[in-house]
Amino acid sequence: MADETYPQELKYFAEHDWVKVDGEEAVFGITWFAQDSLGEIVYADLPSAGESVSAGTTYGELESVKAVSEIYAPLSGEIVDVNGRLEDEPQLVNDDCYGDGWLIRIRMSAPDEIDSLMDADAYKAFLDHE
Repeated sequence: MADETYPQELKYFAEHDWVKVDGEEAVFGITWFAQDSLGEIVYADLPSAGESVSAGTTYGELESVKAVSEIYAPLSGEIVDVNGRLEDEPQLVNDDCYGDGWLIRIRMSAPDEIDSLMDADAYKAFLDHE
């Protein structure tokens, strides 16, 4: 597993998801804290490209040896890509949660929702109060 880190260039959601904004699109994943809490991830149940997600609602599940955890969308939009590698290699979420372990990419329908997300420092402070 990777060392605990919260990259400064990402935005964070209270349900322990991260967002990397890339123009009109955004990539979602779960934070180091989330993957560490889950333990070894053995299965990823993700939606398909073309489906829509809404901020604050679930869009999939990650199953670990400990539990099944729902994944929440930090932003709204249409899914344009899903990390297909997770079908055969779900442990990528543990190994590289901010890189190869990304979950989905969306085309944002409400880019102003980004303003409601936390930066890395705010997320770390949020974790201190969890």
